[in-house]
Amino acid sequence: MTGTVEIVLIAAAIVYVMARRLAGEPAVGKRLLLLPAVLGVIGLTQTSVPSADAVVFLAVSVLLSAVFGVLRGLTIRTYERDGLVMLRYTVTTVVLWVASIAARFALGFAANLLDPGAVQAGNGLMLVVGAGLLAEGLVVMSKAVRVGGRVVWAKGRDGEPHRTSAFVDSWQEKVRGTGHDASR
Repeated sequence: MTGTVEIVLIAAAIVYVMARRLAGEPAVGKRLLLLPAVLGVIGLTQTSVPSADAVVFLAVSVLLSAVFGVLRGLTIRTYERDGLVMLRYTVTTVVLWVASIAARFALGFAANLLDPGAVQAGNGLMLVVGAGLLAEGLVVMSKAVRVGGRVVWAKGRDGEPHRTSAFVDSWQEKVRGTGHDASR
């Protein structure tokens, strides 16, 4: 996949996720944890680092993205509705998205001044975005398990019930100190 196509696809995915989350949606563990991890792994396998400067640029980009992900996660509102934990982006979350994108461009510009070969269009972008979304997802999940509703693992399709996760249910029980089965 070319760098330009990758950038366009990732930008479209981010806009789609932002629109859904601004409206509010269930906190779905699979979307918050598994999908960003897969995105990061795919990005890692497609990343080439031709020089030590490129490695440093990529590492700093991943770290910066993860920090912004944690900050975004802290600003996301979690609440209970109809027995499910919901999440909603806030204005601050969107501002942090814009700031993280601007920081990535600024970092790329600075790295390009130091070593023009270190920064290739799109190189490592999936890894960087995956790291940020995973950090955000971990923070949101840690907040979600404290809310009164249920965190689902995957949304049910075609009228089927949402699927749960024994791990997430156990996590919720431990955090809440309920000591009973959360699947009641």
